[in-house]
Amino acid sequence: MVDFSLSDEHKGLVDTARRFAKERIIPVAAECDRDSRFPMDVFKAAWELGLVNPSVPEEYGGAGLGEFENALITEQLAYGCAGIQTSITANQLALTPIRLGGSDAQKKKYLGMLTSEPIMASYATSEPGAGSDVAGMTTRFKKVGDDYVLNGQKCWITNASYATFYVVFATIDTAAKHKGIGAFIVDRDAPGLKVGKKEDKLGQRASDTAVIHLDDVVVKKENVLAPEGQGFKLAMETFNQTRPDIAAGATGLMQRALDESTAYAKERKTFGVPIGQHQLVQAMLAEMAIRTEGTRLLYMKAAWQLDRHLRDPMTSAIAKAYGADSAMQTAIDAVQVFGGNGYTKEYPVEKLMRDAKVLQIYEGTSQIQRIVIAKQLLSG
Repeated sequence: MVDFSLSDEHKGLVDTARRFAKERIIPVAAECDRDSRFPMDVFKAAWELGLVNPSVPEEYGGAGLGEFENALITEQLAYGCAGIQTSITANQLALTPIRLGGSDAQKKKYLGMLTSEPIMASYATSEPGAGSDVAGMTTRFKKVGDDYVLNGQKCWITNASYATFYVVFATIDTAAKHKGIGAFIVDRDAPGLKVGKKEDKLGQRASDTAVIHLDDVVVKKENVLAPEGQGFKLAMETFNQTRPDIAAGATGLMQRALDESTAYAKERKTFGVPIGQHQLVQAMLAEMAIRTEGTRLLYMKAAWQLDRHLRDPMTSAIAKAYGADSAMQTAIDAVQVFGGNGYTKEYPVEKLMRDAKVLQIYEGTSQIQRIVIAKQLLSG
């Protein structure tokens, strides 16, 4: 039996996250965007409410919620500000490879750290020359006795300036491509690890994004998350698990754009009537609603499948690609509904447009998603 209704527990979770977005995120979003500043007090408040790290299993101190519940939270937080949401939920990206491939000792230590106090962790795959081409990374590791030594640079790392630890992917041999990649848990205070410049971004400016440098960083064998040859698979499965969250964030952004545009269309008058009475404006609002509802259903399906261990990279990729592209177009349409006012910072829709763009880029571009989808189709 197919059931599209949310349980009472789900409704309570949505209400909590929605109220948090309206009371704690929206009031500071514009200022944080302007100053390119992440509000750590908001993160700590979200952690206290259980809105951070919801998928950590109960045996490691977490709530043990599923991907579906995590996506519901993400949508509501993104309604308030996609940048703040990205940093609040970024622990999910770092903890997922540990949850999927970590030893019991690693889970107890690092997942336990995330649930015992409001700290951040970062996921580090991207490099200046290896974004979508994960197998092309040049950050190297070599085995020295029982230890491993890392050298290289990672960029576009969310929460890098705040992270207590990092999940870092590196290769033993660049010529080996995906077959040479491993994964490591690196503590913030590891000698040789340095956080570099913070990016000055177009959108999602409230989310911290920075470079990390690895200069002869020693990693003990107990912090090896994936050995040589297994890291690429772990990175890809992590993205498969987290792509529904990108679609959920896109949904929250679109719902905000739709709500702002609908309210404005009822008030703003041209030619003696509210602009909402003009059919072409009505058409834009209708298309915005179609994209929002379509993405919501897609992320829910993808998350529902993951919770039932129904591995389906195509559905996750479809949700991410459609959601990201839809969010960009919906934000553009919102600016159009607002007209000249939409092009000013006095109204929130110009920020929504800037925030939406990166959804088409991070965690696999919209073009990469289409490659994933096509490969699944052609493989049968």
